[in-house]
Amino acid sequence: MEDRINHWIVGVTGASGICYAKKLILALINSGVKIDLILSQAALLVAKEEHNEVKTASLQGVAKWLTEDKVNKGLVKLFSNNNISASCASGSALRSGMVICPCSVNTLSSIACGVSSNLIQRAADVTLKERRKLILVPRETPLSAIHLKNMLSLSQLGAVILPACPGFYSKPTVLEDIVDFVVMKILDQMGISNSLSFRWEKEEAKTSSLKALKPIK
Repeated sequence: MEDRINHWIVGVTGASGICYAKKLILALINSGVKIDLILSQAALLVAKEEHNEVKTASLQGVAKWLTEDKVNKGLVKLFSNNNISASCASGSALRSGMVICPCSVNTLSSIACGVSSNLIQRAADVTLKERRKLILVPRETPLSAIHLKNMLSLSQLGAVILPACPGFYSKPTVLEDIVDFVVMKILDQMGISNSLSFRWEKEEAKTSSLKALKPIK
């Protein structure tokens, strides 16, 4: 039987913030984690729009950028979002779980309603029915009552709703610091050891820091 430990499905959809996906994928590769990578068509367009180094919105081109040319080489296997016959579309294919990062509210609502019209949705549906870990990273703001109801429904089914909301007690100075904080939280939920960002651990440090805070004018 195939060992499903450290073999995750990573879906990337068309929400803004594909930089989170890249950092997550590279962190997983560095940790020796196997990845089934699925990119939606909208994710390809977002990658080209948000990052100048992405020259064409092609599946292979964006996957190469996301993995730093490690796609289909050892740990990372790329799947078309239209490939419903892919191994990760079946519950008999053992996987540790699935992360959708970033997760569009369209994808989130489809999963909440049991819709499986593409591979990302189908893999998420399988992850839920097999009682494996499903982590969704929405970035949308503000959220409507419909979005919140869908998130509540999925949370009650066991999914982890992990909004891309960075903490600022780490005193970020560059964009990568903010990305690292969110990806650290994702890796924590996956049970993967990491030290990407600052962790608050000392109660005495917390107290002294809070006393030093000045009111925002």
